[in-house]
Amino acid sequence: MTMMISRFFALALLGSAFAMHAQQEGSIPTQSIVTVDAKTPQALTVSTLTAKVNRHESKITNVVPVRPNGTQVALLIDDGLRTSVGRQLPDLKNFITSLPAGVEILVGYMQNGRVVPVQPFTTNHAAAAANLRLPMGSPGLSASPYFCLSDFVKSWPGGEQDTAASPMAPKARFVMMLTNGVDPYNGSVSPLNQNSPYVDSAIADAQRAGVPVYSIYYGDAGIRGGAASFSGQSYLAQVAEATGGRGYYQGLGNPVSITPFLKQFTSAIAESFVVTYDAVGSKLVEVNFSTKLPKTKVNAAKMVLPGTRLDAN
Repeated sequence: MTMMISRFFALALLGSAFAMHAQQEGSIPTQSIVTVDAKTPQALTVSTLTAKVNRHESKITNVVPVRPNGTQVALLIDDGLRTSVGRQLPDLKNFITSLPAGVEILVGYMQNGRVVPVQPFTTNHAAAAANLRLPMGSPGLSASPYFCLSDFVKSWPGGEQDTAASPMAPKARFVMMLTNGVDPYNGSVSPLNQNSPYVDSAIADAQRAGVPVYSIYYGDAGIRGGAASFSGQSYLAQVAEATGGRGYYQGLGNPVSITPFLKQFTSAIAESFVVTYDAVGSKLVEVNFSTKLPKTKVNAAKMVLPGTRLDAN
């Protein structure tokens, strides 16, 4: 009996050692955007950050701040929003023109399951702000904001510096959606029906692309009422939590001004870091980050595709 127990433990140790060796052999440098959440943000470093991939600690090799000239921001506006959202256009223009020099911005309108850009990614913030327009205001015109998000992140367009001879270099990429968040293809907006396969697909697509998705809930569109407000906010919160972004809203109504939310979004970008670590696999894997910094939390996508690159350095 003693010999059998000894052989069992020996085999278990051998299997564990083989698994560790396989993981080390198959490790791929992978990058995630990690954002600091603290009243007084501090810079992240290799020594103050921990990464776990599939619940196993992974070696972090580099932590660098997101650089303005290495950042792309996609502002996606639901084209089904009613024209009353026009009062928010000055806030949106101020947000675009106040972005740090070097940040590339794209303004696009979500319609019929896709995003229609009004211009490519550009560092000409004044020109991008001038391209803002009132949404068309036809309820449900976006088809589903989640169809639009999936399509956009899977075929992320190039920037103004990209050519056939010099393709798009890796950049830290962020999405800000202005939408009511309702998924009309998932049926009832009842609190008992808040699991949508289309929302799940959008989350997975954004995770594969390494894109944190932020959103501002604006309820004057499509399906209306308290149940729809709850449903839209719930879906947007799910997307934000899973991708390392954040959903902004003010109760079940619309904010008088979205400037405070846009300022928080700009601050989140400034307090984000590109973290390089080891991951194994060819499909999405679970990832979790934590920090030793006092009174500080970090936000990041819950799943990552091994091999993802977000920074040219």
